[in-house]
Amino acid sequence: MKRIILPVIAGCLFLASCKKESLPVAPEVKEPCELQTANPTGRSYSSDSIVPYICTSKYCGFLPLSTKNYWIYEDSIFNNGVFVKVQLDTLQFTTTSRSLSDNLIWWQANMEIGLPEMLNTNDSTIFSLAQRNFDPAITDARKDYGLFAGDSLRYLGGFDDIAAHCRSLKISNGSLKIPAGNFTNYLYFEKNARYYQRDQIYFLPGTGVLKYIQEKSQFGSPQIKLQKISTLISFHIE
Repeated sequence: MKRIILPVIAGCLFLASCKKESLPVAPEVKEPCELQTANPTGRSYSSDSIVPYICTSKYCGFLPLSTKNYWIYEDSIFNNGVFVKVQLDTLQFTTTSRSLSDNLIWWQANMEIGLPEMLNTNDSTIFSLAQRNFDPAITDARKDYGLFAGDSLRYLGGFDDIAAHCRSLKISNGSLKIPAGNFTNYLYFEKNARYYQRDQIYFLPGTGVLKYIQEKSQFGSPQIKLQKISTLISFHIE
């Protein structure tokens, strides 16, 4: 009997001593990513045709969007050009709406990072959705940032009802080293309304905003001064 019991005990001790990580692990099954391909530029919607919507899908493309995605930024805050403080902020898109006429999903951010307050994106473009001037019952969709032919592009844009000169550049001959990593082949977007506001965005397609610089003028002053520098330090994209 002892000859039988001793091997059994030894076998149990051997199994108990096996490390958990040595056991086979099932591969992680990733949720499929949807790609929106529509171009809503020029479309208009009545205020009652855009309704709250709980989105459980994730969307890939120019800007990957999901309620589970997040980007952590180190924000240097300035007051009219004078440094005030450094703080950490987490960008998320947790509020979503749906336009009934075309079933597009519109995402709203919880903080300002140079992107439209409410946006939609496909594989190459970010579209904004904003109320029409002098007619808040109508919201208009327009192209905001996106891929472009050639190495640079100049065009007219705006901050709400303030006209701005815009330009886009492809940065392919250098790298941007920030706490989140060392990035190459990114895009630079600039929106400049003289005497009002200037935004600079360093953007990597498929990842998001790497760095954002905002300059604005104070009420009654024509001179724009530094207000905010946001630098990506970490991110999570599913």
